[in-house]
Amino acid sequence: MNFRPTLLPTLVTVPMLVVLIGLGTWQVHRLQWKQDLIERLQQRTAAEAVPLPAGPLSREEMEFRRVRVTGAFDHAHEFYLWNRLRNGRPGLNVLTPLVVAEGQGTILVNRGWIPVELQDPGTRTAGQVQGQVTLEGVLRFADRRSSLAKQNNSEKNIWFSVDPTAMAAVARLEAMPDHYIEMTDRDVPDGWPIGQEMRVNLTNNHLQYAVTWYSLAVALAVIYVVYHRRRREP
Repeated sequence: MNFRPTLLPTLVTVPMLVVLIGLGTWQVHRLQWKQDLIERLQQRTAAEAVPLPAGPLSREEMEFRRVRVTGAFDHAHEFYLWNRLRNGRPGLNVLTPLVVAEGQGTILVNRGWIPVELQDPGTRTAGQVQGQVTLEGVLRFADRRSSLAKQNNSEKNIWFSVDPTAMAAVARLEAMPDHYIEMTDRDVPDGWPIGQEMRVNLTNNHLQYAVTWYSLAVALAVIYVVYHRRRREP
């Protein structure tokens, strides 16, 4: 075999191979971590609901956990989350403040989906449930890092991401916590809004990234070998 490595290409190639293989291995570890996280969150959504804890909540411990809470909806201050499709039909999600019983403050509730033509509350009065209600849903947390947050137009009540703090401020309501509830209940008068179909949708591209880094490492090794073999050919 006519193969004799030369100094400079070897000094460049070996560190690059170490980096590429290291990046691929790191993505493999991230893949396992993400799969474990998704499985744990899915178990939370399927577990029995617990009473909503008072005070600040840990996102790591509580997100996607099913909770139960009693209070009265403030239908006069609905917010609308736009660009929500259901079976290909355009619509929006209705978010309503819930004044929690026993003076425990106000929390935002994503009540679910309606078609665009039912944005006016007057078109779905039966669904504007009055008085004390006990509801169950999945606890979520606001994500202000989302690119969608930059598109929110609070003055026109057009929202593309959930922001309880900004929503409370623009409507001059009592401050609401960063966590909110997504309802899954579909037993609503007139059927509107339709509760969420709860899925844990977390981006998980780590396998593709790992394959990419390992492929680059293999390609670099092949180039290195071919380069040196051709140099030695007569």
